[in-house]
Formats: sequence, structure tokens, C-alpha cells
Amino acid sequence: MPTKINTMKNIFLLSLVGLFLISCSGDSKNSMTVNGSIKGLKKGTLYLQQLQDTVLVNLDSLEIKGNGDFSFESPIENPDIYYLYLVKNDHNDINDRITFFGEPGIITVDTAWDTFDTSAKITGSKTNEKLEEYKKGMSRYNAKNLEILQMRFDPKVNKDSLALDSLIKLSDKNIYRSYAYALNFALNNKDSYIAPYIAINEVADANMKYLDSIHKMLTPEVAASKYGKQLKKYLEDKKKEE
Repeated sequence: MPTKINTMKNIFLLSLVGLFLISCSGDSKNSMTVNGSIKGLKKGTLYLQQLQDTVLVNLDSLEIKGNGDFSFESPIENPDIYYLYLVKNDHNDINDRITFFGEPGIITVDTAWDTFDTSAKITGSKTNEKLEEYKKGMSRYNAKNLEILQMRFDPKVNKDSLALDSLIKLSDKNIYRSYAYALNFALNNKDSYIAPYIAINEVADANMKYLDSIHKMLTPEVAASKYGKQLKKYLEDKKKEE
């Protein structure tokens, strides 16, 4: 039969375990772990980066030798855009940076050294899933813009004022459609941090009434985030200019 002292010890130990679990839970709300693997990478330096006051800052770095596995841990206040930048000494500055929407919790990034940004599979961030969905939809408008731009470089088109005017109208129409897509995407995702991000970073020069509608529809949590606050300030500043 347990004594009073043993019982008190057990209660004390259970209390410590409880406090430890609470402490860990609290930390996870303000911490982001980014781990994963870079297939085929034998040697290189990987950086976790973030844009802070228009300056790209290295938050952490890791020398990789013989194994492409990596793991970073960083404090995080708000869901935000982060970058994984790989220096692999291949004399090629293209395909070296992965952009993703970071948020508290564990985010896994699996990719390959030779297709670092194009083959990246990112899991663990709901906001990043929305970002990828947005990019996929926007890609058709970007492809159309490129097609129109290539046509405008055609010498025959440059000599034909009617053809050139037609391309300009086509370009304007495509831009209008891309803005409509971005605004609708933000409006349809009012509970996601992607909504104010799109409004302030993708279509900030859109009609104010649409941006104001996005801001008013944001959930309280999203409105209180970094991009939610930026959108609010942007709208306030614009109204002062009127």
C-alpha cells in the first residue's frame, strides 16, 4: 500500500509532466520547423530566409555534406513568406530558391538538387497550399502575357499599327482577367492568410472598393495578422490621400 510520501511524489511528478506538456504546446504556437530532403545533393549550403523591411535576411544556414537531409527551427509570430536558398557551387544562379508560406508547426520540403524549386513538394502549411492553388490559377494569365509579349516583338507586328493596337487591347483584357481572378480568390478565402497577402502584394493598385471588401470580410484572426494589418494601414493611407 503506497505511503503518503510516495503519493505526494507521484502527484508532483505528474504535475511536472503536465507543465512540460503545456510549455511544449505553447512553444509550438510560436515556432516553425522546416525539414526535408534534397535528393542527389552531396555538398552545398542551405539558407532559411525571410524578407524583413525590404531586406532579405538569413535566419539560419546549414552546411550539407554527403546527405541532403535538413532541418531548421525558427520562431514565428505570423504566417509569412519564407525562402529556402541553396548554394551548390554549380555556377548557375537559376533554380536556387524555393518560396513558401510558413506558419507555426512542422513543414516538410522534399525536392532534388537539379530541380530545386520546380520539383519541390511542400506539406504541413495550409496557407502554402492556398498559395500553390493561387499560383496554379494565375499561371494561365502569366502564360498569356508571355505569349502576347513575344508577338509584340515580331517585326511584322511592329510595322502594323492595327495589329499592334489589337495586341495592346488583348494584353489589357488579360490583365483585367488576372486581377478579377486574384480578387475573387482573396474574397473566397477570407479565413486564410493568403487573402490579405494577395490584396497587398498582388493587386494593391486595384479599385479600392474591392480591396476594402476583402478587408471587411477577413476573419478576426486573419485581420490581426501581419498582412491583415498591412492591408488595413494601406487602405487608411489611401483614404487620407483622397
